[in-house]
Amino acid sequence: MALVNAFGIYGILASWASKDFYILAFLAVTLAIADYVYFSKRAIPAKYLMPGLVFLAVYQIYVMGNTAYVAFTNYGDGHNDAKQPAITQILKTSDRRVEGTNTFPVSILEKGDVLSFAIVQDGTARVGDQENPLKNAPDAVIDGERVTEVPGYDLLKLADIQSRQKDVLALRVSLSDNPDDGWLRTDNGTLSYVAKSALVYNEAADTFTSPEGKVYTADAKQGLFVAADGTSLTPGWRVLVGVDNFTRMFTDSRLSGPFFKILVWTFVFAIASVLTTFALGLGLATIFNDARVKGRVVYRALFILPYAFPGFLAALVWKGMLNQQFGIINQSLLGGASINWLGDGTLAKLSILGVNLWLGFPYMFLVCTGALQSIPGELNEAAIMDGAGPFKRFRSVTLPLLLVSVAPLLIASFAFNFNNFSLIYMLTGGGPNFPGSPVLVGETDILISMVYSVAFESGVKQYGLASAMSIIIFVVVGFISWLGFRQTRKLEEVM
Repeated sequence: MALVNAFGIYGILASWASKDFYILAFLAVTLAIADYVYFSKRAIPAKYLMPGLVFLAVYQIYVMGNTAYVAFTNYGDGHNDAKQPAITQILKTSDRRVEGTNTFPVSILEKGDVLSFAIVQDGTARVGDQENPLKNAPDAVIDGERVTEVPGYDLLKLADIQSRQKDVLALRVSLSDNPDDGWLRTDNGTLSYVAKSALVYNEAADTFTSPEGKVYTADAKQGLFVAADGTSLTPGWRVLVGVDNFTRMFTDSRLSGPFFKILVWTFVFAIASVLTTFALGLGLATIFNDARVKGRVVYRALFILPYAFPGFLAALVWKGMLNQQFGIINQSLLGGASINWLGDGTLAKLSILGVNLWLGFPYMFLVCTGALQSIPGELNEAAIMDGAGPFKRFRSVTLPLLLVSVAPLLIASFAFNFNNFSLIYMLTGGGPNFPGSPVLVGETDILISMVYSVAFESGVKQYGLASAMSIIIFVVVGFISWLGFRQTRKLEEVM
């Protein structure tokens, strides 16, 4: 508890310094409850529940709440921050050199992945970065008019500056906390100069005016400064957009077409994966549950091997085996055929189901083997005495009793395959792609891989739209799971 309080107080102080008051409040309340629970002679159950509840709040409730919030915003590329940082960034990206100002020899510093400028001004070393204005650095080493060393920073050499030329040229470091004082920028990585925005911001009217007289007015609905002719300034800022992200999936024809196709394929993939893996696993389990089969222990061990192999590695191996030109399936098994297993939409879907069958049947085999061994042998013997044949015994006795144990696992398997991102991403990458779609999605994408593509791989990151899709996935899986568990209660009557 001493360590818990020490880290808790440190977190509270750090949150106070960074003005993260929500985190501060959470840490303060959690620490107070923890001290009460563990220093009290009562609340014995809470001593065991407390750690799990804290992790539940941090890794589940917070994540779900934040995802829900983002789904109702325009958060993404061009709308990453609040309004005031967006205004500052607009000013900095539309700047020009201030005539008559001094030129400073500049040193490019790096701390982690953050670049900084270091200059000598009035005989004093000053250091700043994109987020923090220039501040005095008394520990810096100065050689003439250039800073040569700053404790805690790495000084970039010319070759390093050239390799990060784009980042260096884009860097703007404010001279002070007042944006009207301007900022430093460089065109070559060795000399810097003072620049100010060519745009004029009118705080009272909340507008930008260009040197040509064009006025850009803040649009609170879009989170952009927009002119009368429809042009806008970037970046924008985050705003609440209501249900626009949800309605866009159904009303934007370029997006709704691929979305509905992917939605249907997601259900087909999840249901077919459960049915095929269960059917094969149950069939093998039934065969090798018969004591008359010789060497069944060895066979059972061999059947488990695909399950023991990491799924993402297996998908990569299958991707190589299914290669149209060099894959072992085309070259060796099919005598040099040129079948485009992963490039044709239909064949790619069949390939995914086949690979998932190979990966998933061992799990069903294990589950069904255990369930079959738990069924009393007397029931089969009684069915034989009544004259029931093998198929009748299986359908009327074995299968109903088996489903009592296996049905909840089938629902869990459906939920897993509904979100089986790694198989899709590693095997096909979602391709072949849909032509003309505003996001990079394809015929074998499922909803979760579409969410990933919208959020990270479609050129423009659209976190709000991706979060809205995540909520839809949550609702669909939750509803089907609830419906499935409700139906499985009927199976309890069998027992």
